[in-house]
Amino acid sequence: MSSRRKPGSRTFALNQRWIPAFAGMTSKGLAWLPVIDWQQPWFAPYRELGPAVAARVAAGDSLTRALNAHCAVADLQFVAPQVQGGEVYEAFVARTGCVPTRDNAHDFFNGMVWLRWPALKRRINLLHAGEIARQGGGATRGAVRDRLTLFDENGALLAAPRALQSALQRRDWQDLFIAQRALWHSARLTIVGHALLEKLVQPRKAITSHVWLGDAAHAFAASAPIEPPFAPLPVLGVPGWWPGNEDRDFYADVAVFRPARSPRSKDSAHPCRS
Repeated sequence: MSSRRKPGSRTFALNQRWIPAFAGMTSKGLAWLPVIDWQQPWFAPYRELGPAVAARVAAGDSLTRALNAHCAVADLQFVAPQVQGGEVYEAFVARTGCVPTRDNAHDFFNGMVWLRWPALKRRINLLHAGEIARQGGGATRGAVRDRLTLFDENGALLAAPRALQSALQRRDWQDLFIAQRALWHSARLTIVGHALLEKLVQPRKAITSHVWLGDAAHAFAASAPIEPPFAPLPVLGVPGWWPGNEDRDFYADVAVFRPARSPRSKDSAHPCRS
């Protein structure tokens, strides 16, 4: 793949492929707005909204204003962080429908996921709020909220044939990506973790998602649990998502494509590496 341009290194025309990042362009500054290649497959669900929101930020809007300008979701608003006050973040969002948002890349992608998958984000938020109501909102989140946060930050949804799901759960990378490669034409991986999207601005082989097996419609259903075991999946291993994985030796890197842990391990769904 051609060498990637670094954020802030040059000025690019605004189009559907590149979004500029200018250090200190205005008094507000755009050092936080990275160069995003919207044509990368992991950004596909956000390709329509992302450049439009980024264009408003580049023109001088705050991120909250830019997101609200493109928000068509009922009872959802993006607000400045200070509006939250001392209330626990998830409890505040559940109570008000307002998402405290900072001018940074992390919150940019959080906003993208809220705009694109509001039902999923609301489910995660309400599950958080329910735990806060039961357990309080102290410094320790607890196991349930830790799992929800893991998925919210680093999650992906995989709708795939049973053979691929089985291979992924076994961490049989040769079966998943080589022997069953043709089945990926019938699969769909959707990145929903906003921290994961942020990491993928500068893709590297070791970036690993926490995959929930099921399609988006199932994930949004009120009865569907969003909980482990999440299957670790190195994102750049997905066929068609990275030129290097056309070579089967790409998957021989055991530092990334790690075998399954012993059944005696209590955390067999720990990510390969990220």
